Amino acid sequence: MDPECSQLLPALCAVLADPRQPMADDTCLEKLLDWFKTITEAGSSLLLLQGNPCLVELLCHMLKPQDLSSRVLAFSLRLAGVLAAQEDCFQYLQQGELLPKLFGEAGPLGGAAWTSPTVRSGWIQGLRSLAQHPSALHFLADCGAVDTIFSLQEDSSLFVASAAGQLLVHILGLSMPGPAGGPPSLQAGDWPACAQKIVGHIEESLRATATPQITQALNVLTTTFGHCHDPWTQVLWVRLSPLVAGLLEKDPVPAAHSLVDLLLSVARSPGLSSSSCGLWETLARTLSHLSPTQAGPLALGILKLQDCPQALRAQAFAVLLQPLACVLKATAQDPGPSGVLDGIVGDSMTADMLLPSKAACVGLLCRTLAHLELLLPLPQRPCPWPQAPLLGAAVTLLQLCGGSARPTSDAGRHLCGLLLGCVRVQRAALDFLGTLSEGTGPRELVTQVFAVLLEYLRSPDSSPTVLKKAFQATFRWLLSSPKTPGCWDLDPHALLFLRDLLPVLQKRLCSPCWEVRDSGLEFLTQMTRHWGGQAGFRHALLASEVPKLTEQLLRDPESYVRASAVTAMGQLSSQGLCVPAAGPEHPGGQQKSLLAELLHILSTDSEGFPRRAVMQVFTQWLRDSHADVAGDTEQFVAGVLQVASQDLDWEVRAQGLELALVFLEQTLGQPRSHCPCAVTPAVAAPVGPLAQALQPLCRVRLFEFAFRALFDCDRPVAQKSCDLLLFLRAKTASSGSLQESRSSPHVASVEAALQRWQAGDQAQPLGDLEPEVVLAVLRSLDLEGLQGALAESSDHVEKSPQSLLQDMLATVGVLGGNEADCY
Repeated sequence: MDPECSQLLPALCAVLADPRQPMADDTCLEKLLDWFKTITEAGSSLLLLQGNPCLVELLCHMLKPQDLSSRVLAFSLRLAGVLAAQEDCFQYLQQGELLPKLFGEAGPLGGAAWTSPTVRSGWIQGLRSLAQHPSALHFLADCGAVDTIFSLQEDSSLFVASAAGQLLVHILGLSMPGPAGGPPSLQAGDWPACAQKIVGHIEESLRATATPQITQALNVLTTTFGHCHDPWTQVLWVRLSPLVAGLLEKDPVPAAHSLVDLLLSVARSPGLSSSSCGLWETLARTLSHLSPTQAGPLALGILKLQDCPQALRAQAFAVLLQPLACVLKATAQDPGPSGVLDGIVGDSMTADMLLPSKAACVGLLCRTLAHLELLLPLPQRPCPWPQAPLLGAAVTLLQLCGGSARPTSDAGRHLCGLLLGCVRVQRAALDFLGTLSEGTGPRELVTQVFAVLLEYLRSPDSSPTVLKKAFQATFRWLLSSPKTPGCWDLDPHALLFLRDLLPVLQKRLCSPCWEVRDSGLEFLTQMTRHWGGQAGFRHALLASEVPKLTEQLLRDPESYVRASAVTAMGQLSSQGLCVPAAGPEHPGGQQKSLLAELLHILSTDSEGFPRRAVMQVFTQWLRDSHADVAGDTEQFVAGVLQVASQDLDWEVRAQGLELALVFLEQTLGQPRSHCPCAVTPAVAAPVGPLAQALQPLCRVRLFEFAFRALFDCDRPVAQKSCDLLLFLRAKTASSGSLQESRSSPHVASVEAALQRWQAGDQAQPLGDLEPEVVLAVLRSLDLEGLQGALAESSDHVEKSPQSLLQDMLATVGVLGGNEADCY
């Protein structure tokens, strides 16, 4: 510990021990404890106590009958545990019976303070820190702490109850032998005392009739098998598995969710999954005893296992598919089993058995769809994968929810009544349908997929969230449509669908709901990005009103929509899909007006989202040598940087630096990409002297923009500027063709101006800069030092332990105000 901190610590301990003093908040106490943990992890706790006796005095003071703060008492209990984690310090504290008084009946355990959950939590956390060595086990047994932990498993505070269970797991792991000790005996009498007591309590809880007791025992075992993989866990499972399996005989199965968690934890344990301990048989029995709702998570967990018997995998997959198979069977025209259902559900399975009520129906179907969606991309997913039946089930669910299904059976009509208009199932089914696009399916089923998607996009009853998901699923299915070899255009079926889709998109772009307009614009942007250069798509889009409506949405009253419209128009313009202005006398007039309108948005829009979108579009246009930009690149960059430098939104300024970096790379001859309609710049990247290469950067005032950003009050902007200037310095370091004038008056004036900027006075501009001056200033700046300073947290000075102690003392007036940092 630093001498300065040692001098402050006695005063702080006196403040903590005085109930009359206003107490620091929980954050300060937590940071103080973290500091003590750091000290004890790096050195001796015993030496810490001997060098700072005020800590022992603080702990002793907690035993006096007084009105102590529950926060301070909890802090002291946790501090005692941290210190006693080292065995020599534990013995030192035991000499004065301090630990039994703190953690036994004589301490808070038997007083009024125990009613506070904070104190009970501090007691548990203190013991958790303390229990690190054999001496601690004897202490826990002697002071009766284990029985108290048992009772705290039923605490009214969920945090306390959970911490109690985790403490039992820790004590059990500490008391049992590690890998070197070999597996323990199956005989209970041969187990350590603490282990016997905990395992006996678990056995008693598993035999109980009360579900909360069973749940507690199962949760402790789940954590145990999840964290401990020593040989003794195999013996523990063999001993307890009959009791666990016995829970399946009860009707209903108690604590089913916790039982599933335990069995999956055991199945994932390396030693247990490979041993012959009856685990797979227990899993198979559990799948058959649990209800479909309870069995779904277990089935998914089994299918995620790397090593699992094939018969169990088949059983788990059948359980997972039951609800969807039931839906298909209930809505089939033929009352007999349909071909797509073979092997998925038996004749005895009915909708009434699986879906007894609307709440149960909706919950089960949503969970099933989510489970299958998680399973689909995994390498261990079942093979063969029933793509066609699942596609049929997803389409059928959407038809049932949308009201277009016409079931003939009673079960089908019952399902239709339960699901009609259900947004939850619609969202889940659309997500799943989108995921299924990664596979293939029969042409007739794919046609049904596009039909139901178009139905949802057209329906006036579709909610904004459902429409958004319908757009997303539609895009994924268009992406997966068959391609002609050597051609990336949409196939004829997809183009026919697109001609039906674009009028729907037009209607949605005129929706009174802004979320719908926004989703439509996002969908348009995605389509244009992927197929904007393809003849079929271009013809269909230009024949519609979509580009015109998109341009109108640049003036939408909602800022999110304006931002999406900016992005969409930027993409349309990049692909040459903007509608030209009327009249032959204005060739390319629409392109020019779009650039002007985007500059107007950047300069005047009151919301940040559209301005950020404009900067992203401009950056991409510059990167792709867009026709408007390439016409006069310097004028474009200069205008954008001038507007961006005055923007109050730091993200706009940061994006301005990104644009500046792109221009810098292009000017210095870096390779760049081109969009399909890009034109070749009139001037190629310079290869001449460095002065000639830097002149364009000076003319657009890029350096003034970057230097100003270097001292920006928002750290991300300053960091990005620092990176840009370091990149430039590295690019120019190897060139010796330009003589720098380090001692010129102009260099000195620029450096003086930068010093004023750093101090906060950025009123004076730098004016026109010459390449020689820029390089001289660039190499005089300590950019590496500034980069390191920007990488540090904003409170790196104030968060020191000494500052923390000073602030806590200043809170109660022990120190003068000028001696404390604003911690």
